Amino acid sequence: MSLAQLHYTSAPPGPDGSGFRFTAVSPGVPTTLLREAEQLIGYEPPRDLPDRPDAEQLKSFPRAFACTELSDGGRLLSRSVYTGADYSGRWGNFHAHAVHLPPGTRLPDGALPITAWESPRWADATPPDGRPWPIDRFEPSELVRRDGLVAFARSRADRLAAFFADLRTLAEGSDVRQIVLVERDSADVAQWIALACTVLPREQAHRLTFTTYTRRPQQARQQIVGALPSSEPVGHDHRFRVHDHTGRSAAEPVTDVWADVCARVWAAGRPELFRDTARAARDTADVVGPLAATALAEGIALRPAARAAAARWATEHAFDLPEPALTALLGALAQGAEDEVGDGAADDEPAALAALSARLDGQVPTVVSAPLAARVLTMAVSGRGPVPAPAAGSLTPEVRAALARDLAPALRHGIADATGPATGRPLALLHIADLLDVDCTDLLPEFAGRTARELVSEREPSEAGGTGDGLTGEAGDGLTGEAGDGLAGGALLDAVHGHPALRAALFGALDALAAAHPAAVAGRLAGSGLPVQLDPGFPHLRMCVLGAAAGRSGGDRRARLRAVLHTAGVSPHAEPAVLHTAFRLVWPDEPPTGEEASLLLNELGSDAHRLAGTRDLLVAAALAAPAEDAAVPSLAADLLRCFTAELAPAHRAPLLLLEFTALLGTDGEGENWVERVRTLRDGAVEPVSEQVTRRVYDAVARRLLTVPVPESELYALARSGDTALLAAYERAARGATVAERLRTAPSYVAARFCDWSAYQDTDPGWEATRTALLAKVLRPVVRALPAEDRAAVEEALRRTGRGRLDAYRAWNRPGALGRLAGRLTGRGRREDGRAPWPGDVRPPADGGGR
Repeated sequence: MSLAQLHYTSAPPGPDGSGFRFTAVSPGVPTTLLREAEQLIGYEPPRDLPDRPDAEQLKSFPRAFACTELSDGGRLLSRSVYTGADYSGRWGNFHAHAVHLPPGTRLPDGALPITAWESPRWADATPPDGRPWPIDRFEPSELVRRDGLVAFARSRADRLAAFFADLRTLAEGSDVRQIVLVERDSADVAQWIALACTVLPREQAHRLTFTTYTRRPQQARQQIVGALPSSEPVGHDHRFRVHDHTGRSAAEPVTDVWADVCARVWAAGRPELFRDTARAARDTADVVGPLAATALAEGIALRPAARAAAARWATEHAFDLPEPALTALLGALAQGAEDEVGDGAADDEPAALAALSARLDGQVPTVVSAPLAARVLTMAVSGRGPVPAPAAGSLTPEVRAALARDLAPALRHGIADATGPATGRPLALLHIADLLDVDCTDLLPEFAGRTARELVSEREPSEAGGTGDGLTGEAGDGLTGEAGDGLAGGALLDAVHGHPALRAALFGALDALAAAHPAAVAGRLAGSGLPVQLDPGFPHLRMCVLGAAAGRSGGDRRARLRAVLHTAGVSPHAEPAVLHTAFRLVWPDEPPTGEEASLLLNELGSDAHRLAGTRDLLVAAALAAPAEDAAVPSLAADLLRCFTAELAPAHRAPLLLLEFTALLGTDGEGENWVERVRTLRDGAVEPVSEQVTRRVYDAVARRLLTVPVPESELYALARSGDTALLAAYERAARGATVAERLRTAPSYVAARFCDWSAYQDTDPGWEATRTALLAKVLRPVVRALPAEDRAAVEEALRRTGRGRLDAYRAWNRPGALGRLAGRLTGRGRREDGRAPWPGDVRPPADGGGR
């Protein structure tokens, strides 16, 4: 293969004219190529060199060696040199010799263009016969051979990384700004370009365009432009990135990992490492991993970010490497980086090393992988990376012993560190301590306590109906919810299974929490898979883990209580406290009903509840029960009977009141029950709750509205002035039960008239109540009664004597006399002065017929 050539210089007159012209051109070169090439191969000598140099001075003029992309996609490889005076004696002549590489072709043997620098094949003058001498290859100059480039790279070691970083973005197209290299000798620029072509992937190196010299960098078309200090400056032109190597200022620090690795490989004098890693790569991103791995295996120190890239690549390709190379790489990674502190990307290295160590664990001989595993463990314990979970066979005995000696203090400190979640880093460190046989037994109780609190640290409602369970704080790495990777995630569960001492300490701490806060613990641990069946004991924890599902399911709650107690593995008679825990698991948010509490008391006996501490829960059930719970009075009586001397003073009065409601209307009610109820309420150590008071007053009111009623009790009500009791009486009188009896029992109408017209002006509260009942309740009923019932009412009043019949007739008589009587009985009051009650009785719309 012979390359098409061009020669261009100032020549005497000839067929093509005189002055600067093409003096020798290979056959077949098109005119369009010549016109384009003429714009590229010009030469302007530096301003600071002699205008009329002698032969020796000419040697110091820069060579403009360029590889330029042509409009047709081909390349023009050219060399322009200053020759001094032309044929006419005029100064400023130069000679350009160029070869044309059509699109898709390269130099013979696939040589890179820069290797043709100062090859003997370049001519400084036009061939005498005007025909280019055939060129089938270029012998490279000694300057761009290995030893020369190594020496040059070491002389520019502090500037290599910055240049390579800009080269990468230029070659990949992410930054198209041209690179301007300022050197005092164009040969130095050529060496920079040779360094660049060596580190780039082969394809990118072939596409790189450059020139080793120009006096006007702004007009250059190449990607890398060489210039002298005397060339026109471009420092403020945003199109260029200038690397001026003529000054003493050092380059700025570089974060580009690939560039830093390339610089270190060159500085180490190992350019052959680029050959295998860069030749087949598509771009620099494909190179950094294998290049860093190769460099480390060859003993070249790298920064943490590069070590991380090597580890990530090795994780995927470790088993493709020869065993000696893999062993060397792992040995290098097991050593510390040369500048671990201050590297912003250093955080990547621990994770990358940990991933590689996990990939190799058990796949290569332990003697090969143990140093890296030791390095990963050391970094993790020192806080520089994730804590791994190596297997017992990951370390050789010698490595394990050395790590145990060196890491024991840091391990113990990390396990005891309470600044973070115990189920995170401290738990992982505990696993490492076990692996290394570092004794941490004395740390387990405190560690287990912190772990237990974190596992259940969510606020839960009070099991006894209070405002909270008292277990508060931030949720740590929980078990089953969104709080974090808990037992279901495996780490803690594995530790519990594999570490008996930890399991015993943790279960003990959780058991104590379960006894104190069963609902909260059950809410976090139920269904967690915590292996409570591995060890005997811990009944409270067992109920929370195993019995919570039974305790929260539907159905008979007493049956659920028995099911929960069964999971404890111990009888409540042998360990009474389990009854308290089970009780609060089945009734976590509200007390049992009166019937449930009564049955529980009678079924288990007072002693069981006394020892278990559930007595007050039964009392709470009685005091909090709604009015419709008919079993409450019986429960109150049982509580007073079973715990006579133990009830709190504040509970005794309310229970006595509740008990008394069951006696009303029976032989056991005795006398003076209105005053007895008020005396019990007013004499209580603490105010009786509104709920209990209303229940008792409603019961008294209902009793006062039955027949017969001792006049002394009605008088006690009338003169009591007790607003709440009077309201209960009026509420009951306006109710459906009284209304029904008034409509159907004339004797009951008579009795109510007698009661509600009695004890006038005894107390303002009673006066308002009785007159309202006469007007709003009794009068509408009386008006609607048929004649025979009205007669029956009068007959009943006649038998009572004492003028009751006359008073009734006066109260019921329409007109002036009726109004006068109304002043005595309430009729004369304005009946619309009070809003109607929902239970007020009104005459039927049809006039009262039934």
